[in-house]
Amino acid sequence: MAARSELRRILRLFHPYRSRLAVVGALVGLSSIVGLASPFMVRGVIDDALPHGRTGLLTLLAVGMIAVAALSAVFGVFQTYLSTAVGQEVMHDLRTAVYARLQSMPLSFFTATRTGEVQSRIANDIGGMQSTVTSTATSLISNFTSVLAAVIAMFALDWRLTLVSLLMLPFFVWISRRVGSERRRITGQRQKQLAGMSAIVEESLSVSGILLGRTMGRSPALVEDFSKESRGLVDLEIRSSMAGRWRQSTITIVMAAMPAVVYWAAGLTVAAGHPLVSIGTLVAFTTLQAGLLRPAVMLLSTGVEVQSSMALFGRIFEYLDLRPDIAEPEHPVALPAKGVTGAVRFDKVGFAYDRADRNVLHDIDISVPAGTSLAIVGETGSGKTTLGYLTARLYDASSGSVTVDGIDVRDLSFADLSATVGVVSQETYLFHASVAENLRFAKPDATDEELYAAARAAQIHEHIASLPDGYDTKVGERGYRFSGGEKQRLAVARAILRNPPILVLDEATSALDTRTEREVQAAIDALSQGRTTITIAHRLSTIRNADQIVVLDRGRVVERGTHAELLARNGFYADLLARDEVLAVA
Repeated sequence: MAARSELRRILRLFHPYRSRLAVVGALVGLSSIVGLASPFMVRGVIDDALPHGRTGLLTLLAVGMIAVAALSAVFGVFQTYLSTAVGQEVMHDLRTAVYARLQSMPLSFFTATRTGEVQSRIANDIGGMQSTVTSTATSLISNFTSVLAAVIAMFALDWRLTLVSLLMLPFFVWISRRVGSERRRITGQRQKQLAGMSAIVEESLSVSGILLGRTMGRSPALVEDFSKESRGLVDLEIRSSMAGRWRQSTITIVMAAMPAVVYWAAGLTVAAGHPLVSIGTLVAFTTLQAGLLRPAVMLLSTGVEVQSSMALFGRIFEYLDLRPDIAEPEHPVALPAKGVTGAVRFDKVGFAYDRADRNVLHDIDISVPAGTSLAIVGETGSGKTTLGYLTARLYDASSGSVTVDGIDVRDLSFADLSATVGVVSQETYLFHASVAENLRFAKPDATDEELYAAARAAQIHEHIASLPDGYDTKVGERGYRFSGGEKQRLAVARAILRNPPILVLDEATSALDTRTEREVQAAIDALSQGRTTITIAHRLSTIRNADQIVVLDRGRVVERGTHAELLARNGFYADLLARDEVLAVA
């Protein structure tokens, strides 16, 4: 039942292209009908034209056979073009649907899933379906039409020989179903092996992976791990190729034997003085018999391929069936026409990464007036980053609400929210593209002047301008051609270009040396002017001038106030500051 449901779902993928498939079906039908004329022409040549010396009829029949071949070839070209085009459209739809679904998944999905696994689903699984998707529909129609037409023509020639020829078809079907089930199981195992190998490649051959492997002396071990994965794939490929090979060889033997049986039976009737059919009919029938058995076997082979591909479709449907925890509202609330002021409110917010997990945030109640700065500090694991990410709705609060200008962030469209809340994180991500392309990721229609202004504000313009290719300089994989401070200033410039009224700074300077930190901090100060700023602080020296500082401990607010107020209390904040200063001196 599940297989039928899955098959119906696969067929629905072709539904938007049904008109083109109908044309393919018509071409296949015409090709099959035209092709049936050849055996009857052969019978005419052998039984009539040659024995009676009718050269005019012989010429007509010969021209007719050439015309049939030419028409079949023309039909085949158009049929191949249309079926390939439909197949590629379906492949495009699948790739886009999977990519779009993954784009809507929450951060928790990607933290729990290896990147190589995700890439394998899109590249290997969908790529593995290509032959099935592009040729299956045509093959099914073509071979089914050919089989049907051949059976009708064979009955027209001789019904007794036709019944004998059809006796073996149930045996062929049984063998094909067995082979298909076996290959489907092996295909599922093979795709998992490919995903594991892709994950190793993605992780170990990235810039970070290479650095880690070499500095830890683990390159030989990584090669050995990859070799094991590859060896496992070799075994599965061999098993897949050989699955049912002996059983299918039986079909080949039977196909070769059936014309011989027909000739033998006809010969016995001739020897007995009661010929069953004429020589021309016999030749025409065996020609049709090949035209029946070949497409019948191909039809069954297509069934085997479809069954094998079901494992691939199943893996793709797993991703398409994922339900994002964070969904865009059906009826989003529009932002005020006059614009967002940037007031943020955390109202009794609680959060757990999973319903079964304990809360990492408890009853958080904080007001951040428009245009002011909030700093969130605390021990590692106290919930600082999580609280900041709730503002950008990278996670949804389990209880309570986060509002912007009184509007729950869950009621805003994704486009409005991303335009309202910008995030600069500790781990800056840059695409393997030019500096200009990385900056324009925030604002695709930005002019060159806007790029330069954003870069100047982030104190990175002079450095970019000094490069041989300037803003056309490729940043390298994950920005490895730039230093940590330069990458952070590029991230700040990108945020300035986006120009959000609310800014979340996630420990944006914690991984930098003191001098670089000062440079980046100056850029962040320029970015923060006139905005509501929420800073997740690791180094407390960067947030002394914050309008409000909140101290978290195990997901709860334990202190709040200005730097001077908290220092005077000599509590959690004072203790954190003392340790921070000790580390800075060290």
